[in-house]
Formats: sequence, C-alpha cells, structure tokens
Amino acid sequence: MSAPRHTALPGAPLAEGAELPAREDRRVARPGENRRVPLQRGGRPAWLRVRLPAALTAPSPAPEGKARRAGAANATDAAGVYRRVAGVVAEQRLHTVCAEARCPNRAECWSRGTATFMIGGERCTRRCAFCDVATARPAALDPLEPARVAQAVAALGLRFAVLTCVARDDLPDGGAAQMAATVRAIRRRCPGAGIEVLIADYKGSEAALRCVLEASPDVLSHNLETVARLQRRVRPAAGYARSLAVLRRAAALRPEIPTKSGLILGMGERAEEIEAALRDLRAAAVSLLTLGQYLRPSPAHLPVARWVAPGEFEHWARRARALGFRDVASGPLVRSSYRAERLAGRGDS
Repeated sequence: MSAPRHTALPGAPLAEGAELPAREDRRVARPGENRRVPLQRGGRPAWLRVRLPAALTAPSPAPEGKARRAGAANATDAAGVYRRVAGVVAEQRLHTVCAEARCPNRAECWSRGTATFMIGGERCTRRCAFCDVATARPAALDPLEPARVAQAVAALGLRFAVLTCVARDDLPDGGAAQMAATVRAIRRRCPGAGIEVLIADYKGSEAALRCVLEASPDVLSHNLETVARLQRRVRPAAGYARSLAVLRRAAALRPEIPTKSGLILGMGERAEEIEAALRDLRAAAVSLLTLGQYLRPSPAHLPVARWVAPGEFEHWARRARALGFRDVASGPLVRSSYRAERLAGRGDS
C-alpha cells in the first residue's frame, strides 16, 4: 500500500527570503497551516540551549601531553566513543534516531553503552505533526538488516539497545516480523545486552503485537505522544484509544515484560489533560514513563505552544510516581529512549 496522501491547507505567503525544501511537505500533514507561525530562532529558554560538546565534534583528539589534565582526557575519551559509534553505524548502513533526530543526549547515551537504532527503512507511511521522518512509499525490507544491527551492537559493546521503527502500514504485519527478527539476532550475537522495542501501533493487530512479544524484549514501549484532545492534530493516522489498547494488551499477554510510554509536552495540552493521560496509562498497566519538551523540527511542523519549565517536569515526575509508575524520566531534553537502561532496571543511575 502506498503512503497516504494529504493535501496541505492554504497558508500565509512565505516571508521574504524564506525557503521551504520540497521534501518538507512530505514529512508532515498541514504544513501550510503550520507555516503561519514562524519558526522561533534564538528564543528558546536557557534550559534548552544545549550544544554537543566541542570535544565530540573535533576532527581528531588533542596530542597526549605530560601535563594534560584529567578533564581533557575524559573529553577525548568521549570523543573517541562518539566517533566509534558513528563509524560503526555508517559501516553497517544503519540509521540511529540519536544522530538523525540530532538528539542533544546522544553523547551521554553512547558513552553509557546505549544506542537507538531505527529499523524498517527511513521512509514512513504516516505523517505525524511533530516528526521529522519523511513520508513516502517505503523500500522493501532488508532481510540482512537484523544481522547488521546485531553486528553493530556487538562491535560497539553496547550494554543496552533500543529498537524503533518507521510506521510500515504498507506491510501486512506493519513490520513486526522485522522487529522480532532484530531482537532475536541481537540475543544470539550479544546475549548479555538489554533490548527495548519502541513499536508502532500495528493498526491494533494482536497478531503483530504477539509476534514482537514472542521475541522477548526486555521492555516494550509504545508512545501515546499527546493528550486525547490533540491526537487528531498531532498524529492523524493513530489514535488515543488504540495506543492504550496496544499497551494494555501487551501487558496482559506478557506481564513479565514491562511496558513503557511517553508524552511530549508543549503542544497545547492542559494540566488536567496530562493528569488524565497519566491515569489512562496506569490503567493500561504501563509502568515506565518518559516526558519531554516538544521541539519543532521545521516551519512545516506543528508550532510549539509553550516552553515547559524544568520545575513542571519535576512536578509531573512526582505525580507519575504517586500514581504508581515504577520509574520516570522527565525533563525538557528527555526523549523516548533517554536512560532507557535505567528505566529497564539495568543501569545504576
């Protein structure tokens, strides 16, 4: 099945000198409407102004010297880890959400022995208003991809791997078999590594969900993304009730595998709606939670409604734990796989 087509709503004229790359219209629904709100540049609050450490992007390590400080040595070590991960990923022709989404936490996660791989290709059959992945007809699945991911996990000595995927509504199983095959390939090659799978909703297919669960990942994650009222605007091809049903069924089918979900804040949700979403997730037996700030990828994407202060993230973390979530990662820069090994119970901090 080909990717769904959406007609952009008419938008305001482009500002003088502004350009919209042709592919942006294929990444998100309603780009014309979204473009009416200019992309903010330089207006982010201080707590979001985080840059990748210079040591991690330097072309080569500084020469070793007798008087070299420990801090410099640590920076070079971190740079070495960063380059090694990037090199292996390129060699195996893989995609990491860490790099492609320009995640501000990637240096930290990679140095902790955790990385997130996006399987199933780089083209998605859905158009979520917050996501920067291109919407287009996907290529055929690569039967060697599971083995290449496992090889990368082994070459990098990863302690924990997160597997996510583009939505593959063109496939009968939504890509579930590819996900399961990748989990099994990692298990064979790296039996000590932890694995989290961040899955699509598979259009609510229990057979697809069972296929993934039978591979026995350590954590099964599926993101609710936003509150009930905003679902149609934020992810028009998905649904609040369907996502909760997927999580609820996963917990019922394999109660020993913890389920996890995430919410993106700053898209127009209200406090009472966040509370309701947290309660709904707990009612679906979800035990692990991430909360992070929405950052607009381009002018074609949904505008940021507000910047959520760190104190509010701390409030929702406390509230989530009070509702019974086993562990929570909550903060402006938190993403779905941030400290995934800790939430899975396989890390120290």
